[in-house]
Amino acid sequence: MTHRFALLGALILVGAVWALTFPLTKIAILGGYRNFGIIFWSSVIAVLFLGVIILFSTRRLPLHSGALWRYVFVGLCGTILPSAASYTAAEYLPAGVMSVCMSLIPMMALPLAVAFGIDRPTPARIAGILLGLGGVLLIALPEASLPDPAMAIFIPLALVAAFFYALEGAGLGRIGRGGLDPLQLLCGASVLSAVLALPFAVATDTWAVPAMPFDHADGALVLSGVANAVAYAGYVWLVGRAGSVFAAQAAYIVTGFGVVWSILLLGEVYSLWIWAAMALIFLGLFLVQPRPGNISPLVLPQRKATLASVATPEER
Repeated sequence: MTHRFALLGALILVGAVWALTFPLTKIAILGGYRNFGIIFWSSVIAVLFLGVIILFSTRRLPLHSGALWRYVFVGLCGTILPSAASYTAAEYLPAGVMSVCMSLIPMMALPLAVAFGIDRPTPARIAGILLGLGGVLLIALPEASLPDPAMAIFIPLALVAAFFYALEGAGLGRIGRGGLDPLQLLCGASVLSAVLALPFAVATDTWAVPAMPFDHADGALVLSGVANAVAYAGYVWLVGRAGSVFAAQAAYIVTGFGVVWSILLLGEVYSLWIWAAMALIFLGLFLVQPRPGNISPLVLPQRKATLASVATPEER
């Protein structure tokens, strides 16, 4: 019983830390940071944090062709493309709404997994997807849902980000990790993401360097990257100790705490439409739960699907 409560506490802690990335990213954006600049620094922080873990565990970062093209796939579909979309949407949407939109990722991952032949639909899971769609409509359609009705045009951009995260998870479920463990895959992809994001940041004038002493935006940027890397490592540990189905419950915690942190740190206020949308999406997440024995189709916001793919034949 004590062990079970300890795992539950770890699950809540991982979800709460991960959820901090939503308001922290918003603070960085309000301070002048933009998409590719944020992607670069987040990737650098992930490389430093995960690189130390890999080094002290006596593992190495594989550089064979199978590993390299997986780094490319995860770097593009799991970082560069979705982050560029989500950070742009975050300039205009409340951080809590972004966390709710990102919770749709498992529902997008399911039809992709079915299309790739690695999962199957059931009536309950189809109903879960429809509930998720209903949640999106409650956010986007009522004029009283968002603080400014004009914000609704940026909801599709947030959903584009969720789609790429889902594509990453389903794609990895199809091709497998090629013998890489999740930390190696994420570290290699983060190296690639940093290399790709730097010229884009310079070309789009979104390059910025945190300067000492840190202001609120600099500190939020660094803390967001650290929280992302720490929570991901915690998620890896949690999957190893408690299984992927148990760890998948972090989807609820990340979304819930994303809203709570946004209220506490940013003073955001939500309409009844947003709360109703979150209730529908939570119910949808419950219905889209993975089958026992499979890696969850959950893709946690901002770090993601290297663990969140459906198990491939080589991993079963």
